[in-house]
Amino acid sequence: MKENIKLFEQKVDKVYKTESDERNVLKGEISKLIDLNKQISEEAHNLTKALKADTKKQGNWGEVILDRILEASGLILGESYSKQTSFTDEDGNRLQPDVVVNLPDNKHLIIDSKVSLIAYERLVNCEEESDRMTFLNDHINSIKGHIKNLCSKNYCDLYGINSPDFVLLFIPIESSFAVAIKHDLELFEYAWSRRVVIVTPSTLLATLKTISSVWKQEQQTRNAIDIATKAGALYDKFVGFITDLKKIGEKIDGAKDAYSDAFGKLSSGNGNLIGRVENLRKLGAKSSKKIDSKYLIEEE
Repeated sequence: MKENIKLFEQKVDKVYKTESDERNVLKGEISKLIDLNKQISEEAHNLTKALKADTKKQGNWGEVILDRILEASGLILGESYSKQTSFTDEDGNRLQPDVVVNLPDNKHLIIDSKVSLIAYERLVNCEEESDRMTFLNDHINSIKGHIKNLCSKNYCDLYGINSPDFVLLFIPIESSFAVAIKHDLELFEYAWSRRVVIVTPSTLLATLKTISSVWKQEQQTRNAIDIATKAGALYDKFVGFITDLKKIGEKIDGAKDAYSDAFGKLSSGNGNLIGRVENLRKLGAKSSKKIDSKYLIEEE
């Protein structure tokens, strides 16, 4: 009984120690998680504060989102699209659209990123309904301001740009555009009448994926044309090669006929050279070699 009780006590102590160690480890992990969560919260707060306070940082953040969508679309920088390309309008003003997407047949599609965050953030965080309507109108007016500004740049008319009669205005926050279009159903038409099409991450990605697919189809078509052209050239070369072989064959046949005629004169007929030379040997001319008998058959 004592031995069993002692063994039981040892097992209890061992289990308690193991659980204690595991609790300490868990406590440490929880502490790390709390610190990490606090850090993430602080960074998110700092990011929000920075974006709200600095319009330039808002624009940079929107361009980062645009870059990620371009990368996800399968388009290649420097080949399928270019960034921050400078152009000069008729008045000498320098314009720099965020992205110029290359299309087949030397055509282009312009994308400009705009972030409307200040009024939208106030709209999301407001508690009073009256304030909500005020901030909502401010948010919509902010988007309309971006549309007017983009329209005034006349990107479609720039020299060196062969673009459709519209540009894409990229709004990186889906919900931002959703709440605006829900309140103002004419917003999209307002933009379209000013040669601007509003896109969000989801619609822009679908558009760029379509362009990427068009480029692949274009490349396949070019490859097919190239293959057909090279196949035609190869066929012409093959025909020329056959013609040259035929000429070579004709020349070989001609050389063979000339050889037969010459050798016939040498070895056949009365007074042929082989017979005469062989007679010299028979008459006692000293020689170390002898003409093959097959050439002497006709002479005999």
